[in-house]
Amino acid sequence: MISVGQNVLSLADFSDIVFKNKTVTLSQAALNKVNVNFQFLRQFSANKLIYGINTGFGPMAQYKVSEENLLQLQYNLIRSHSSGNGAYLTPLLTKALMVARLNSMMQAYSGVHADVVELLSTLINKDVTPCIYEHGGVGASGDLVQLAHLGLVLIGEGEVIYEDKVQPTAEVFERLNIKPLSIHIREGLAIINGTSAMTGIGMVNVIQAQKLLGWGAMLSALTNEVVEAYDDHYSHELNIVKHHKGQNKVAAMLRDILKDSKMIRSRSEHLYHPDNIDQEVFEDKVQEYYSLRCVTQVLGPVYDTIVHAERVLVDELNSVNDNPVIDHENHNIFHGGNFHGDYVSLEMDKLKIAITKLSMLSERQLNYLMNEKLNKKFPPFLNLGVLGLNFGMQGMQFTATSTVAENQTLSFPMYVHSIPNNNDNQDIVSMGCNAALMTGRVVDNAFAVLSIQLMTLLQAIDYLNCQDKLAPHTLALYNKAREIFPKFIEDQPKYKDLENVKVFLEATDPSVSFNS
Repeated sequence: MISVGQNVLSLADFSDIVFKNKTVTLSQAALNKVNVNFQFLRQFSANKLIYGINTGFGPMAQYKVSEENLLQLQYNLIRSHSSGNGAYLTPLLTKALMVARLNSMMQAYSGVHADVVELLSTLINKDVTPCIYEHGGVGASGDLVQLAHLGLVLIGEGEVIYEDKVQPTAEVFERLNIKPLSIHIREGLAIINGTSAMTGIGMVNVIQAQKLLGWGAMLSALTNEVVEAYDDHYSHELNIVKHHKGQNKVAAMLRDILKDSKMIRSRSEHLYHPDNIDQEVFEDKVQEYYSLRCVTQVLGPVYDTIVHAERVLVDELNSVNDNPVIDHENHNIFHGGNFHGDYVSLEMDKLKIAITKLSMLSERQLNYLMNEKLNKKFPPFLNLGVLGLNFGMQGMQFTATSTVAENQTLSFPMYVHSIPNNNDNQDIVSMGCNAALMTGRVVDNAFAVLSIQLMTLLQAIDYLNCQDKLAPHTLALYNKAREIFPKFIEDQPKYKDLENVKVFLEATDPSVSFNS
């Protein structure tokens, strides 16, 4: 079980809840603070004008709401902003959103009744996920539209995904004996006014980006291995003189992956040996193409970008990100803009650029393996059949190339794409949820590209019949992946194989992990 509220919720904790279905428990000490915070709001708000409690919202805040309509105001807010469109978020992303919203409220600055956090934890633990649309909030008063659809379910309305089916919330609640939320003071505003959609999705992106970096290093190492590249480009001595942590982390990963390989060559034994240089033209390249030789310099910045994104996203996850802030310790209520999503939006843009570059590196290594004029080692398109009659991996390369091209276009930043709205009350916005969703698309695309590269590498290994020369790490990957994607000679449709390999990469941690 993962306790929420008392301590900082780490990336690992978050991953355990979202990906491994660990149960959420609410820290009693934090729950006590939530109750104290709610009671403070109840007392403090009497006979005062406080935004979102007895006023309208946004540019309508100039209008006072009569006392008999205060609770209806909160219901109206949730219902009116349940206006999303497009595809539903996946249950995994919705669960991530819910964990992020729960953790923010458990900081005890939102003025909510404990009913809200208890209901949220129940839905998380029972895998009841609200139907939340991708298109909606602009990420400035937070993810208003996405979180309104969460609020709609909390009050017992709308639809949920439960047991893999879209079902009316009311029916599922009745079946599971779950009581819908009753508004007490400002629960409507507290639920929808925050960065939890972009933060939850962003946390998932960071987790999957770490996995992609590990696989990118693994497949780059295997590509170098099957073409019998030299080992100095990932050596400690070469990389340590460049003072970037990421570059040296990636170099260490490559050294670990390729330890005990019988295919990687030492420059000292080959090109620095007098007996091997008595010729005018060398068939072997003296230096490999950049996509093989510059792996540490290309993936190093990707590593550093992911590390920074994790730090920012975890900070946001553990922050109070709604408005106003109900501060029972200082006996005051503070109005401001903690719902603004610029921190997340900027990190998502940087992350998607980095992952796009990772997919570009994979595509270039794939092209090297496919093109016999470049590698001078394999048949065209790793075709193990009859050249001209069979096609090998030729069709798969088109998919990789077009997918990388999409990543390049998706890498235009959302962070600088603000459109004023809300009667110009929200005159500069973050588009943070859009940024997080687009980054998720780039991450998903990158897994597909790396899957095609892995499938091609498996064919290369079988062409060389070099299994007994592989390093232990790369041989283990070969054996696992061949169980999913068997060797082929005759042409067959590959789309199901691609999906199977992609699912394997998404669900499996590389043997040399990001955090090692």
